[in-house]
Amino acid sequence: MSKKKQGTKKGATTARSVATAPPKACAITPPERPNDPLLKKIFQFSIIGMVLVAGLLSLGTGINGDDEYQVDYSGKLVDYYTSFGADTAALYIEKGNMHYYGGFFDLTTGLINAALGFDEFDTGYHQVRHVFNALMGMLAVLFVGLFVRQIAGWRAAVLAIWMLFLSPRFLGHSMMNPKDIPFAAGFAVSLYYMVRVFRTLPKPDWRNVLGLALGIGLALATRAGGLLLIAYLGLFAGLDFLFKYGVKGLTTQTKLVGQYLAWCLGAAVVGYIVAVLFWPAALVDPIGHPLAALTEFAQLGVKIRLLFEGENVMSDDTAWSYPLVWIVKTIPLYVLVGFLGSLFLLPRLLSKYDKTAVLLAYFATVFPVAYIIYKDSILHDGWRHLMFIYPSMIAVAALFWISLEDLFANKKPMLYGLYGILGLMAVESTQFIVRNPHLSYVYFNPIGGGLKGAFGTYETDYWGISVKQAIDWMEDEGILSEQMQDTIRLATTFYYPASRQTREQFNGKVKMEYVRFSSRYDEPWDYAIFPSRFIRGAHLRSGNWPTSKSVHTVTANGVPIATIEKNETLAAYNGQQAIKQSNWQEAIRQFTAEVQNHPDNEIAWIGLSNAYINTQQYNEALNAAQKALEVAPDVESAILYQGLAYLNTGRASEALQTFDYATRVNDEYFAAYYYMGLIHQQQQRYREAYESAQKAIEANPRFRAGYQLAAQALQALGDNQNAQRYLEAAQKL
Repeated sequence: MSKKKQGTKKGATTARSVATAPPKACAITPPERPNDPLLKKIFQFSIIGMVLVAGLLSLGTGINGDDEYQVDYSGKLVDYYTSFGADTAALYIEKGNMHYYGGFFDLTTGLINAALGFDEFDTGYHQVRHVFNALMGMLAVLFVGLFVRQIAGWRAAVLAIWMLFLSPRFLGHSMMNPKDIPFAAGFAVSLYYMVRVFRTLPKPDWRNVLGLALGIGLALATRAGGLLLIAYLGLFAGLDFLFKYGVKGLTTQTKLVGQYLAWCLGAAVVGYIVAVLFWPAALVDPIGHPLAALTEFAQLGVKIRLLFEGENVMSDDTAWSYPLVWIVKTIPLYVLVGFLGSLFLLPRLLSKYDKTAVLLAYFATVFPVAYIIYKDSILHDGWRHLMFIYPSMIAVAALFWISLEDLFANKKPMLYGLYGILGLMAVESTQFIVRNPHLSYVYFNPIGGGLKGAFGTYETDYWGISVKQAIDWMEDEGILSEQMQDTIRLATTFYYPASRQTREQFNGKVKMEYVRFSSRYDEPWDYAIFPSRFIRGAHLRSGNWPTSKSVHTVTANGVPIATIEKNETLAAYNGQQAIKQSNWQEAIRQFTAEVQNHPDNEIAWIGLSNAYINTQQYNEALNAAQKALEVAPDVESAILYQGLAYLNTGRASEALQTFDYATRVNDEYFAAYYYMGLIHQQQQRYREAYESAQKAIEANPRFRAGYQLAAQALQALGDNQNAQRYLEAAQKL
């Protein structure tokens, strides 16, 4: 090169330095390595293979129990957009509050299904949703890999995508969870493009800014929590600026500050607009509605009963550690070890890799969990609401394993040991997926005792996905067929998935019945499908489920997930009908016949106890209640009848203890509080009687006897004015 050319190049570089004040420590994409072209091809072919496998698996996956609300929303979204806003049903949906969700997934799949002519009773309708769901899951896998590649190269990227794909919970949800998976995909896309944008600020490639905007839009068009990404963008753009230009840059590089703000604000605004376009309620109120939705989800006002650490508790009464316990026990060990181990290598990670990207991955993983714990937010069904943190957790874990590989590069025995440990951990989770390809979302790792250790202690198939496997078995056995002549009455606790998989397939010869498990014989049925959800943990742990009525059990790793029961005699149903008619002798006859054939039928024992109490056979009632509790410990009605039997045999102290135990099993069991109050009243402990009556009223504000008992206790205490208030309230009921 000539001296003249050399001088020109030097002058140009100097001019550029003056204009932009080069950063003190600007991280760059990891340098190319000799085997990177091969690793890139492995990455690409892996993604193609994962998309194909996930798509095929999704075709055989059952409908989730919440799809009832999303399918309804999907139809209303299609109506809204095809009518150009004339049909406003999508703006407010009372059942399920789906209007608080963005409509990207449900609108897209709704339009595809409308074009194909499918309705929700067609198999193809749900397969469209499941395949699209799988694509969203694999989109998250792809962008996790690209995110890690930006930090540590193609080798780490290949590791990251396989770590995510072989995570049973994530893969299982990718088949059928249209809320949390697209949301997680939006976060993965956004994190990748944030790093791309940060590296080229103050003059980023517009395509990266657009990619970031679309990632934000995808997340926000799924759940209002996508607003977090805008906060992340502002926070880490500021951090990136400080890393490059220092604190002084805030005053000396004001032009650059403006450019940072402009690009980031532009990405956020475009992403917000994209999201609003898919969200009818937000189109009407672009600012107020998303903020209202964010508040709604932060509070998650819907409360349900959960099985956690062996106890059935309300979702607003779980321990602060609820999300942590679920995460620790349900992610593969290679992710758990990788994430926790990375904390010990954090100084090395920050010095070797892009600080902003590494800290972004940590923050995106830790902050949401910490915030939820701090706010004591309600979570349902494990940690699925937090699944959006999993892509960044995978990224951090991948960095840990790659860093260990680099550390042991010259120590072959340790390096081979590392590969062996990582491989064994991966085999454990992979084996679960292979054995349970359509139920992998029920996975528990060895720390959680595996699925066997979790059974009866934590929820497994909380969405009733196994209903499909149960119906498929009935079809294989010829119980259900397209040629069937007689109508079969099929009951289940998961009505929506079961009805959508039977109505069109069997020519209307399947009559579906919804039943609660605790009152499953209130309706007559021939067969019933009962996933383990809604069955008390103590009952599951007792070993008495599946029951002797079971003709088939759907299992995962040998653990019962759902059972198919056959009801041959209808004796339990007949007994329940006799109780409704106060025909106590007939009830005793029917329930006695039932427990002779099926002594593990706790409903029959409970009905027998009830009938004995009403015929003043209190010792027999006590024995029947205790039999029920041997079969199904902690069943509330059995505890209640046990207490009543004690009370009517003059054993008030034991009755009081029994009713107290019932309230600890269910702190909203108003009948138990009431009878505790009656005992206190009889013992002239009027203050305790009033307090128990008040708890009964709080648990059931329309419980008239509770008001009357409170009034009687207050009268005995000399407080006639307040007693009159309770009596007036009772008269209004």
